[in-house]
Amino acid sequence: MDKRPIGVFDSGLGGLTAVKEFSENMPFEDIVYFGDTGRVPYGTRSRETILKYAKQDIAFLKSKNVKMIVAACGTVSSVADGVNMRLGVPFASVLEPTAEAAARATENGRIGIIGTPATIKSGSYRHKLSKINPGVQVFEKGCPLFVPLVENGFIEDGNEITRLAADYYLSDMRGYGIDTLIMGCTHYPIIKKAIAAAVGGSVTLIDSGRETAAYCRRLLKGQGMLNGGTEKGKYSFYVSDATEGFASVAGIFLGKNINGEVRRVDIEKY
Repeated sequence: MDKRPIGVFDSGLGGLTAVKEFSENMPFEDIVYFGDTGRVPYGTRSRETILKYAKQDIAFLKSKNVKMIVAACGTVSSVADGVNMRLGVPFASVLEPTAEAAARATENGRIGIIGTPATIKSGSYRHKLSKINPGVQVFEKGCPLFVPLVENGFIEDGNEITRLAADYYLSDMRGYGIDTLIMGCTHYPIIKKAIAAAVGGSVTLIDSGRETAAYCRRLLKGQGMLNGGTEKGKYSFYVSDATEGFASVAGIFLGKNINGEVRRVDIEKY
């Protein structure tokens, strides 16, 4: 049993979709979350800049004595091979569990992938899927507007701007005959309904946050590191920009008010 918290980071708010899944899969675990809201989005940055940011985010979480670090960010996960993994604690990204879930879900072997430009450019999901099942056909699309839309609160069901963006990016996917779509960014489940409507209701959407939470539970259980307590886990939230906007939107993501529980950190010190 290990009562230390789990550290989770993302470029902004998107990783909160993973935190919500963690709370359902591992309700007794404490979580330290860092959202790099001052430098969001990561998906339009160079590989070198993304790696720099990721290393700083990890260093901050390590300062909080976490027992595991989770990159709840598709962009970071796509370049995670460049991060020094000698962290002293287990590290997980969204890439592997998400790709494995998609490979299990597809019936016709035609899988779509949507993500930030950096994620799509890296080819990380395509390469991982080809290793799992060389026979799958992969169709990729970068969706750079999705993260800013979510970060700025365009998340209500039926929001016209979000619907138009989803139709613009995903209309081609309907012609590819995919039966499975990887939402390769943890921001995307927030606009899941718009995405589903754009690609068609018969397509199975793979939620990277959900799959990663399940993977992390298996990993911690296998290493005897789950918190064996019976009290609901405590969450600490940190951001690199103003706390007010984060708290209001994050409350919607998590289904609870977190005002007063968010702190600002100077991430450049790490």
